Amino acid sequence: MRLKAIKLAGFKSFVDPTTVPFSTNMTGIVGPNGCGKSNTIDAVRWVMGESSAKYLRGDAMTDVIFNGSSERKPVGKASVDLIFDNSDGTLRGEYAGYAEVSLRRQVTRDGQSTYFLNGSKCRRKDITDIFLGTGLGPRSYAIIEQGMISRLIEAKPEELRVYVEEAAGISKYKERRRETENRMRRTHENLERLQDIRQELERQLSHLQRQAQAAEKYKELKTQEREKKAQLQALKWQALDADYRVRELKIAEHQTQFEAHMAEQRAADAEIEGLRLEHQEKGDLFNSAQSKYYEVGAHIARHEQKLEHQAQMALQLDQDMAEAEKAILETQKSLEEDQLARETVGEELMLLEPELEMLLAGEEEASAMLLEAEESQARWQDAWDSFTQRASEPTRQAEVAQTRIQNSEQQLTRLDQQIRRLEEELQQLKDNPELEEIQLLAEEVSEQELAADSQQERLDSLQEQVSDGREQLEQQRRQLDEGKAQLQQMLNRKATLDALQKAALGQGSEAVSHWLESHQLARKPRLAEQIQVESGWERAVETVLGDYLQAVMIDQLDPAQHWLGSFKEGHLSLWQQGQGAAAVSSSHADTLAAKVQSRQDVSGLLAGVKVAADLASALAARGTLGAHESIITADGIWIGPNWLRVARAADGEGGVLARQQELDVLDDQIEELDIQVEEWDADLDADQLKLRSLEQQRETAQREQQQVSQKLITLKSQLSGKQARAEQFALRSDKLNQDITEARQQQALEREALEELRLTWQEAMSAIDDDTDERERLQAERNRVQQLLERARMESRQHQDKAHQLQLKVQTLRSREQSLQQAIERLAAQMQRLRERKQQILDNQNRDHSADLDELKAEMEELLERRLDAEQIMSAARHALEAVDARLRELEQARAEAEKKALEVRNELEKVRMECQALDIRRQALVENLQEEKLTLKDVLDNMPEEADADSWQEELARIAERIQRLGAINLAAIDEYRIQSERKVYLDAQNDDLEKALNTLEGAIQKIDRETRTRFQETFDKMNAGLAELFPKVFGGGHACLELTDEDLLTTGVAIMARPPGKKNSTIHLLSGGEKALTAIALVFSIFQLNPAPFCMLDEVDAPLDDANVGRYARLVKAMSEKVQFIYITHNKIAMEMASQLMGVTMHEPGVSRLVSVDVEEAAEMIDA
Repeated sequence: MRLKAIKLAGFKSFVDPTTVPFSTNMTGIVGPNGCGKSNTIDAVRWVMGESSAKYLRGDAMTDVIFNGSSERKPVGKASVDLIFDNSDGTLRGEYAGYAEVSLRRQVTRDGQSTYFLNGSKCRRKDITDIFLGTGLGPRSYAIIEQGMISRLIEAKPEELRVYVEEAAGISKYKERRRETENRMRRTHENLERLQDIRQELERQLSHLQRQAQAAEKYKELKTQEREKKAQLQALKWQALDADYRVRELKIAEHQTQFEAHMAEQRAADAEIEGLRLEHQEKGDLFNSAQSKYYEVGAHIARHEQKLEHQAQMALQLDQDMAEAEKAILETQKSLEEDQLARETVGEELMLLEPELEMLLAGEEEASAMLLEAEESQARWQDAWDSFTQRASEPTRQAEVAQTRIQNSEQQLTRLDQQIRRLEEELQQLKDNPELEEIQLLAEEVSEQELAADSQQERLDSLQEQVSDGREQLEQQRRQLDEGKAQLQQMLNRKATLDALQKAALGQGSEAVSHWLESHQLARKPRLAEQIQVESGWERAVETVLGDYLQAVMIDQLDPAQHWLGSFKEGHLSLWQQGQGAAAVSSSHADTLAAKVQSRQDVSGLLAGVKVAADLASALAARGTLGAHESIITADGIWIGPNWLRVARAADGEGGVLARQQELDVLDDQIEELDIQVEEWDADLDADQLKLRSLEQQRETAQREQQQVSQKLITLKSQLSGKQARAEQFALRSDKLNQDITEARQQQALEREALEELRLTWQEAMSAIDDDTDERERLQAERNRVQQLLERARMESRQHQDKAHQLQLKVQTLRSREQSLQQAIERLAAQMQRLRERKQQILDNQNRDHSADLDELKAEMEELLERRLDAEQIMSAARHALEAVDARLRELEQARAEAEKKALEVRNELEKVRMECQALDIRRQALVENLQEEKLTLKDVLDNMPEEADADSWQEELARIAERIQRLGAINLAAIDEYRIQSERKVYLDAQNDDLEKALNTLEGAIQKIDRETRTRFQETFDKMNAGLAELFPKVFGGGHACLELTDEDLLTTGVAIMARPPGKKNSTIHLLSGGEKALTAIALVFSIFQLNPAPFCMLDEVDAPLDDANVGRYARLVKAMSEKVQFIYITHNKIAMEMASQLMGVTMHEPGVSRLVSVDVEEAAEMIDA
């Protein structure tokens, strides 16, 4: 297995997502100091489970999140992924089949840290467990960083042993042994407690057995009582059901009678309606027959006159004319009389027709009133039916409530008895004297625990102070080392800048320097040292002044004419010292001279040079420049009317002026840091003395804590025995308190339910009283509606009779009027005929009239026969009309009789229905009572004995209640408690056996782990010793080193290292120099790798204290071991760079932000030199 890549995002200085690939077994990471190289190693340590911020060079875990820079804002999250190539199956278990394994850790600003394994969220323990025995881990020997070399080589024997255990792969055995010991300790404690509980259970079981037997008898009797009560209620239901069936038959009988009467009434109504239509038709037939009769009579009268006339004509032919004239007069008179009679009939019709219309309107109104009265009767019937249905509900509710009230009162009585029984048992438990002893002993234990806690707090406080002191001491050491390193870096930087400044000022030329020395000018200041430039404009000033910045300051230029003869090679500028430049007026604020403050007047060199904010502005202003004017930007782009000049330093460093300012700042910082380092050194000595004092106090506190703990253990052992016996009492007391509470709650609920039932009963009775008033009101309403209906029917019949009589009279008058009209027409025609007759008499006095007389006689006989037929038809029509009138009167009387009988039957039907409803309510109440007992009526009836009788069952219930009363106080919970405690006893016995077996198994496992640990530790120690003896001479070119055990017990012994470089007789590692310690540590680590190679090794500038010869040995050793182990190392040494197969460069072009670049060895060297 090897590390394939690291992916960083927001981690420390790697703010942008960055992937660091490792394609070979020799990867070097290079870059300037402070660019973030070591952050890659911190990232690996962090993902592998490091939980201490100080090992990640921070104060808090959130310090690993990028905190912003001068140009970037802070980010809210940091994440790092480690990609491992596991194609060789180094990782075992469930991840052995994965060719690639990905570990990820991320943290947010709120301190929430999350781990992921192959994309799935996991625990930190899951991450650390993967690497157990592989040599990898957050603090393993596979990651050696700055300062760890000294900690490794100067580690205590107990700390050095950890590295041997990791190399031996027994860290997982130690973890298992620790877990096994914890389980054994818990098993012993459980066995002791279990034994006490089992003994107490045996005593309780005998007492519970007696109580359980009494409770079983009580439950048996209660079951019988419940069964008898249910059967008694079923018997009552049967009696009520029989009454209900009888009343149902009555209801069916009355309903049949009522429907028969209603059918008679409806049949009479239908026949009356039909007869009314028939009466109308018969009236029309009678009127028609009467009209025909009158018409025939008129014809007969005319023929009689004709016959008489013809008869007389024969005798009195001579008098015909006179008679004709007389007939004309008589006809004229009859015509006038008929016209007068017609007018009289017309006037009478005019008077009768409005009256008829009024009677018809009154008949319609009476019909409407009758319909309204019938609808009122129907509405009353609906209201009555709704009332009877609604009135039955309060009655049912009252009876159900009454039954439930009785049941609730009985339940309250039972609850009172149960509460008294439970309280008596609870009081017996409270009087147990052993509880006071436990209380006293518990108080003593509490006092001792307070003392132990106080002592522990003091010990923890001292331990924390020691830990803090050590951590603070370590921080101070690291701070001091970092301060010294920073001071050295500043001195190195100052030396570099001095060299660059000298070169830039021309002091690097030997010829020029020799000439200046010969003329005592070498110590003279340069013009660049006399100038102060506004920030940001240094490059512009350097571009314009150019080589003049190197000018040597002299008092007078005149003597220089004698010196120049000896100047043969190089460039030289001299500047006569004078007064400082005059202040620039506000009108010339846009010139470069305004950006310069100098003790020398350089305005002449800067004359005519203007400034612009950027190149675009400068180009835009180029057209306004004069012939000797120019313009320059802050970044040094110089533009004239027709030219442009740009100068850039080849090395990327700042110019002379900027470098001079940096040198001034460095001088101040070096002086300040030098004072600070001295103070840190003094603080370190003082804190070391303070830490030794705290460690002595801690040892004293530990001894006192052991004494207090021993006493506390003794007291707790005594208390545990008593508490085990009292535990069951407490459990029983809790159960009794719970039962009492539940019984009281049930009692309170039952009382509330009883109050609600009583309120329901009262409301139902009030509703029944209200219904009585409503019933009386509806009955009074029924009488009123019936009276209105009778009155409407009577008025309707009267209107119908009057209208019918008037219609007959009107029809008669209309027939009379029609007859008179016909008579008038006939008389008018007769008048015309008479006149014509008169003329005929004159014309036909001599004609024979015998034939006419015979014709008239024949017509007369025919008319007489027709009148007889018409009279018979009219008489028959009159008789038919009178028969219909008589039948109508009979039907009206029959209808009234049927209506009266229907009303009587309806009242009786309602009465029986109310009785039925009352019986049904009582039946339903009994069924609901059975349902409350979780029983069904069908089941009770099916299982009821044939000899069951209500009276005998009531007596049997009384006997059962008496037997229950004789049982006395009953603990119903004893049955379940006895069963539970018996099961618990069986379970505890089995558990005791299992714990004893488990304890034997754990002891065997401990012995096996110890044997394996001793064997592997000894083998690993011997191999490490041999490897160290082999590698030490290679890295030193001779000498000897070995490991020694500090104790004979291989499970607890420490490991010490002894080293003797060639030519020395040192016996301990502490007497070696820093470089020798580093080489010894390297030899030790590599000997571990030879024994149990970790998949990869990370080295952070471990070659820093070595000279080139030792670096060469170190490099060759690493090269040889890279065939089996992947090496990732950080270095500044060219020799170490040359041995790398892959170089990764880390730069910080953007302040505070690290970036990754690929470089070759020469580029790396140039990067380091820079």
